[in-house]
Amino acid sequence: MVGLRAVEKEDLVLLRDWRNIPQFRKHFREHKELSMANQEAWYSRTANNPNDFMFIIERLEDKVPLGACGLLYISWIIRSADYSFYIGHNEAYIDDQGYAEEATSLLIQYGFNNLNLNKIWMELYEFDKKKYDFFTSKFGFQKEALLRQNCFEDGRYYDSYIISLLKQDYVSK
Repeated sequence: MVGLRAVEKEDLVLLRDWRNIPQFRKHFREHKELSMANQEAWYSRTANNPNDFMFIIERLEDKVPLGACGLLYISWIIRSADYSFYIGHNEAYIDDQGYAEEATSLLIQYGFNNLNLNKIWMELYEFDKKKYDFFTSKFGFQKEALLRQNCFEDGRYYDSYIISLLKQDYVSK
């Protein structure tokens, strides 16, 4: 149904447009409107960084790009990575068609089985309930930390959560 492929320069316009969707942007640590110059600078940094693995999620039958995901800021000492993920196609964010679930399974398998990671983690804001519920209920991510008033959105402060999945929990599931 879906596959992961490396981000190419041709994807940058689409990635920028997805990242600039207001209801998406509020969930990202980089919350400002992105220009093509921002996107190109990000691509140059990420493409040449051995600690960042970014992918386009695409539908296999017709190669339509559906979203983006990645394992970033990898620490090769403690074998951990920050998980980045969204479905941009039709502004779904986390879809109900199974794309998010299949892409997440592929990336988690890649992280644990190919990169030999021990932990995959992410930071989510408390109002990002859809993503929090998705990762905790479907994949067993656990809340690891609470960062108080760590986000400012729409005139107020929100907490953020660090959630993670350990390889031992993934293997035993």
